Amino acid sequence: MRKILAVRLGWRDVLLGLIFLAPPPVKKVLLRLCCRAEIAPTARIGWFSAVVGQRVVLGEFSRVAPFTLIRCGGHVALDGYAEVSSFVLVYGAGSFFLGRHSYVGPQSLINADEDVRIGNLSALGPRCMVFTHGSFLPCTEGYPVRLAGVTLGDRTWVAAGVFVHPGVRIGDDVFVNSCAVVSQDIPGGYVAEGAPARALHPLARLKRQMTPARVDEVVRRVLERFATTELRRELGLEVEAHGPVMHFRLRWRRYAIVHARATVAPNAPALGDLGRRARVIVVSNGSDPRIPPIRSGLIVVDLRAMRTPVPRDPIHARLVEFMRRYYGIHLEYDAWAEASSADRTGGLDDVDELEARRNMSLLSE
Repeated sequence: MRKILAVRLGWRDVLLGLIFLAPPPVKKVLLRLCCRAEIAPTARIGWFSAVVGQRVVLGEFSRVAPFTLIRCGGHVALDGYAEVSSFVLVYGAGSFFLGRHSYVGPQSLINADEDVRIGNLSALGPRCMVFTHGSFLPCTEGYPVRLAGVTLGDRTWVAAGVFVHPGVRIGDDVFVNSCAVVSQDIPGGYVAEGAPARALHPLARLKRQMTPARVDEVVRRVLERFATTELRRELGLEVEAHGPVMHFRLRWRRYAIVHARATVAPNAPALGDLGRRARVIVVSNGSDPRIPPIRSGLIVVDLRAMRTPVPRDPIHARLVEFMRRYYGIHLEYDAWAEASSADRTGGLDDVDELEARRNMSLLSE
């Protein structure tokens, strides 16, 4: 019975079912045994999800969300920090490549009968469809058949509900507006929309020149929004804002989120006492001389280097995810912080002092 089932379904279908039902830690073991998988320790595969291919590569901090199926006859590769959201189906005889910091939105469908490549820092919005095979009526009666791969360049955003035809290549730095039908190539650096999609104007027209003062203002608005939506509404916390500092308490721990500005007036007031035992999260886009001296429990979100320690603290993790999801701020994690002792708030030991000094060096560069 098992042999008959395996022959009729195919070994990949059987493996897909096993991985789909297995707990997340067991999924990685099955993939390493059956698909020659190279899976980073920090990669995650959610419940009721499966990834099957001739070879599977999951980079550092990559993520396959729950209720997602990826079944390809070729290779499947998710680079570091790449994410495939929930209720996504990727299938076909070809390969699927998702670049670093790239994203596939929920309820998207990707037909990978030919190779599908999505570059770095690129994304498909919710309910997008990508096809590499287009035919239904018989070709023997003269109807057209198209089999060709699809490529999305780097820093390309394909908004919700876009349909991408076989053989399309979308260049770097492109924005495709919602519900477009992309049936031909789009050159890099343009905004496209419509059915069929046409390049309308350069993407640079949407950008504005950023100065340190403007960056300060943008970060201030991001933190205000984070306090309103995540801290007050979602967690029900009471947040006290005093200039660039927000104070609040989560359960038994006190927190302070500090905005280290790039531009500080000479007569700007001091930040005041942040609390010796408070967890301090510094969001830095400049060297603010008012930042407190070296101390333990200090977490730096460096927006110039786009780096931060690996999120261990719940508020830090929420802040990093909030900035990525709503504001396109993609941070990378410092490997040295894996063994961070941020949960200790007592006196400085060797590890705490090393961590604190490194955080302060980031702020003063």
